[in-house]
Amino acid sequence: MIITIDGPAGSGKSTVARLLARQLGLRFLDTGAMYRAVALAVLRSSIDQQDPGAVATIAAGCQIRFEGDRLLLNQQDVSTDIRLPEVAVAASIVASNPAVRECLVQQQQQIGEPGGLVTEGRDQGTVVFPHARYKFFLTASLDARTRRRLAELESKSQPGTWDDIREQIRQRDERDEQRTLAPMKPAADAVIVDTSELDIDEVVQLLSRTVQSH
Repeated sequence: MIITIDGPAGSGKSTVARLLARQLGLRFLDTGAMYRAVALAVLRSSIDQQDPGAVATIAAGCQIRFEGDRLLLNQQDVSTDIRLPEVAVAASIVASNPAVRECLVQQQQQIGEPGGLVTEGRDQGTVVFPHARYKFFLTASLDARTRRRLAELESKSQPGTWDDIREQIRQRDERDEQRTLAPMKPAADAVIVDTSELDIDEVVQLLSRTVQSH
């Protein structure tokens, strides 16, 4: 069984997917972290993010591996670094690169071959696992997502203002929705869940009930 959870930044999909996997006894795949890892490698290399060939070369050389809640990039734990705001912005740009997407989609499909997986991202139900048994698309208002992101940054003592974070999220939505390759959108058979007024536990229980009822 494969469960896909897609949605925009700040909709809660990563946290929900992790908790749902734990509750159902399934594996969890954070595909957003994989794109962030490539973005971090690109930023560290100082190449132009808009240079598709150079970015593709960096991606091809990235060894990405999960160890529990840790993500290792070329054997280095980058679990904290990939959550920096500048990495999130770069990840959206890098994700529009066809060569990067092809590379990571193949890796994700290989991870999903044995089944028993809850996976989150922006194209899991539409491109990576189109035949997944259960598909969800989480959404939330722009203000709700901005509030969550600011709270996350404050908890980590990282800087950020309402206007800056809101605009970053808005621009990322625009890039993800309008890109030619694998644009962010709900799968035709996905259950759409608005999380604006729901807490994490409420969303997890909603998804869990939907899966278990079938």
